[in-house]
Amino acid sequence: MPNVRKRTAHRWSLTWMVVIGVFVAVGTGWMVQLINESNQDTAQDKFRNEPDYIIDRFSVVRMTKDGKPAYIISGDKLTHLPAEEASDIIKPYINTLSAEHPPMTVRGDTARVDQDNSRVKLDGNVSVVRPASGKSQAMSLTTSTLTVFPDEQRMETVAPVELHLGKTVATGVGMTANNATLQTQLGGRGKITVPPHAAR
Repeated sequence: MPNVRKRTAHRWSLTWMVVIGVFVAVGTGWMVQLINESNQDTAQDKFRNEPDYIIDRFSVVRMTKDGKPAYIISGDKLTHLPAEEASDIIKPYINTLSAEHPPMTVRGDTARVDQDNSRVKLDGNVSVVRPASGKSQAMSLTTSTLTVFPDEQRMETVAPVELHLGKTVATGVGMTANNATLQTQLGGRGKITVPPHAAR
């Protein structure tokens, strides 16, 4: 009987060792699979963050719904980032072409185009120029950052702005402007310098 008990106990020990070994093997395989999947996901994320195309000296014409040119976006270099659904531009230039509104040009050092190409955020030495046209006076604007919605003919910033409208000079912090309605609103504690009336 003692020998039988020893053999039974020995069998149970072997059985438990085999079971534990199986669990360890399965667990190790599962961990290796998780690590491999994690490495693959990391590699894929890195790949997705890479630009899928780069264009030097580019120019894109945006058309209206009735097939007429609305505006041109051009620049020294465009880098498209598929993971962010956006494009980065070096030396961006926007030129509105609508016959219904006064022409306007916008420049900057860099820009980010996103929201299905409907928003352009320019940074660094941003300037806006709108020549005199009909009843509208010549307008120029300088700021450090500006967000332009070219399809809607409007722009905005929260940065300090210097605005020249005709011979009037205005400064402020923050601005909203609409080229379609020719309305501009400065924010913050602004300052307006109006030239004296010419002698008659």
